Amino acid sequence: QVRLVESGGGLVQTGGSLRLSCAASGRSFSILGMGWFRQAPGKGRELVASIIPIGSSTYYPESVRSRFTITRDNAKNTVYLRMNSLKPEDTAVYYCAARVGPRPVMSSTYDYWGQGTQVTVSS
Repeated sequence: QVRLVESGGGLVQTGGSLRLSCAASGRSFSILGMGWFRQAPGKGRELVASIIPIGSSTYYPESVRSRFTITRDNAKNTVYLRMNSLKPEDTAVYYCAARVGPRPVMSSTYDYWGQGTQVTVSS
């Protein structure tokens, strides 16, 4: 079992930045593929960033590419999501996710989920 705890959400103005953190425990972090999803009211859950267990391969959808950056610190069992140039449409609950086993970096299939953290971007 993997436990994921997100932090770093909050209220920010349009154009501002936030950094989300997700601390993982329960399994060796270096074997986990990690991802960040978001879900806005009335919408489905959307993958916004993912990163492979070891190395630098990442994936971003067009909606956030060049604005969001996912990184991981395997020594701290933590994955981060840096969000720049935030827009009101980025407002959502952001979830950290983890998976075990090889999958393409852009796959939306994950095994474990955090509880989510609210990000609100005011116009």
